[in-house]
Amino acid sequence: MNNNTYTADNIQALEGMEHVRLRPSMYIGDVGFRGLHHLVYEVVDNSIDEALAGYCDTIDVTILEGNSVRVSDNGRGIPVDLHKKEGKSALEVVMTKIGAGGKFDKDTYKVSGGLHGVGVSCVNALSNHLSAEIFKHGKSFIQEYSKGKPLYDVKETGLSETNGTTVTFTPDDTIFQETVFNFSTLANRLRELAYLNKGITITLTDEREIDAEGNAKVEVFHSEGGLREFVEFIDGSREALMENVIFMEGERDNIPVEVAMRYNTSYNENLHSYVNNINTHEGGTHLTGFRRALTRTLKKYAEDNFNLAKEKVEIVGDDFREGLTAIISVKVMEPQFEGQTKTKLGNSEVSSAVDKIVAEMLTNFLEENPNEAKIIVDKVILAAKARQAAKKAREMVQRKNPMGGSGLPGKLADCSSRNPEESELFLVEGDSAGGTAKQGRDRHFQAILPLRGKILNVEKAMAHRVLDNEEIKNIYTALGVTIGTEEDSKALNIAKLRYHKVVIMTDADVDGSHIATLILTFFFRYMKELIENGHIFIATPPLYLVKKGAKQEYAWNDKEREELTKLFSADGKGVTIQRYKGLGEMNAEQLWDTTLNPAYRTLRRITIDSATEADRVFSMLMGDDVPPRREFIEQNAHYAKIDV
Repeated sequence: MNNNTYTADNIQALEGMEHVRLRPSMYIGDVGFRGLHHLVYEVVDNSIDEALAGYCDTIDVTILEGNSVRVSDNGRGIPVDLHKKEGKSALEVVMTKIGAGGKFDKDTYKVSGGLHGVGVSCVNALSNHLSAEIFKHGKSFIQEYSKGKPLYDVKETGLSETNGTTVTFTPDDTIFQETVFNFSTLANRLRELAYLNKGITITLTDEREIDAEGNAKVEVFHSEGGLREFVEFIDGSREALMENVIFMEGERDNIPVEVAMRYNTSYNENLHSYVNNINTHEGGTHLTGFRRALTRTLKKYAEDNFNLAKEKVEIVGDDFREGLTAIISVKVMEPQFEGQTKTKLGNSEVSSAVDKIVAEMLTNFLEENPNEAKIIVDKVILAAKARQAAKKAREMVQRKNPMGGSGLPGKLADCSSRNPEESELFLVEGDSAGGTAKQGRDRHFQAILPLRGKILNVEKAMAHRVLDNEEIKNIYTALGVTIGTEEDSKALNIAKLRYHKVVIMTDADVDGSHIATLILTFFFRYMKELIENGHIFIATPPLYLVKKGAKQEYAWNDKEREELTKLFSADGKGVTIQRYKGLGEMNAEQLWDTTLNPAYRTLRRITIDSATEADRVFSMLMGDDVPPRREFIEQNAHYAKIDV
């Protein structure tokens, strides 16, 4: 009998909500940590759209016991009257039809937030239970759903003196791998939204965390200064070159544009761009327009007002962006997203609109503020000189043939495979651990590069010093990437990346954490593309070996150690516990079994959930300002294990 027959009976015609449940990643990105939190963002986006339309100024987000989430706003409330075409309440249509909603009616919403545009119906489809309460026309209404299907028709529940919408949902634990909401992850996004939409008050409450007085954990986000305050927040740990943030706002071709920027003493370019409140971390036409206007306007001002000839240096676009923190936010009626993660704006008309507004307003600022203008030009000239010095250093780290043996770092133990997709590079702390790793690895696909001590803190170093650093040169050379194009001397070309997994493997102690942070800072500032493309990982070696007689098991944290101790011996007797303070304390076989073997190891992929928050945290952790760093460590102390 042939079981491979393929007939019309094999074709499934899935309705929208069924398709969401079958292929959730197509709608929300993934079913892990990111996708879980994306559910909240989709609901909040509806409230933000009401705010953009001028009908809402208060949004309350609450994490409830049991990891449900409630989102309330004081907008107009989703319509509950009959939808003539569908023959049911408009609320039910919005909540159960993919693509239904007021966002497609230009008279209802001029612009709307959200990247995927799937809206709250997608959240409904992926929730065990969802309730929508509507307050409008002096009355209150409710409808509840299970896995996207209504439990009953919309019903009136009483009177109401307010307008608004409240959505409460519980994610479906049969779909999501992670169902515990993270307060700080939600806080970062809601803070971002408050800065991007000045005047709105957004409150985040966590009812899972109650203090001694019986109060839940609460954070309130509100900004009257908008992007100005956003720049000040991101730059909190950097030394500003000017007191005030430069702010530009205008509208061209029905495209509202806001830009805030300020120079600091760092050597990094920190540009963050948004379209309809979505962080376009791949950039796009709005960022192109900003860069073009910035370069053209500053160059003209410098040439007209300063004797650049005596400086004997050619100034290029890069030089105008060194030490610059800027946020570009545009609202586009019909955005066209492209790029690998659909976060690159493609609308050509936006480039011209941003260019014109920035050029005009920046010209006015420079002419009206000659002191600040001189500070900027001096910074640009210094950057140009440093770039020339970095050019020689950059040429020294280019690896001509990443697959060949010539020019490889002397300490690199390469793998025999020439297939980058299966090849892994482990950056290992110190020669001792490096030696063990070389013995314990699978030589076919695993390469080892030992690093000597702590690498340079790139947060506080000029580019030529970074590229002069021996350990950093070894990383560039081993990876086979190249730096610099005619348009952007700092651009990274990863087309010839030698290893598609780059794993940071350090000791499980304070020094090891510091070294890992230094390496991550380097990747974030100089090789962000590797993080964005999912190539950077952190290894997780075990902390303990628990033994009794012939039995032994590894433990990765204190809880596992305690559980194993109880399992091995009901009285805590005869059990020995070995604490691994360094990778070098393991023999090659143990390191392979626990940390290198793909069948048993755990690798943590490094991702960037919020580019602005990552920017702020790296500058704070690796900068000179001690108080905010101390506060951060104290707040996150329960994550850290300090060896005494």
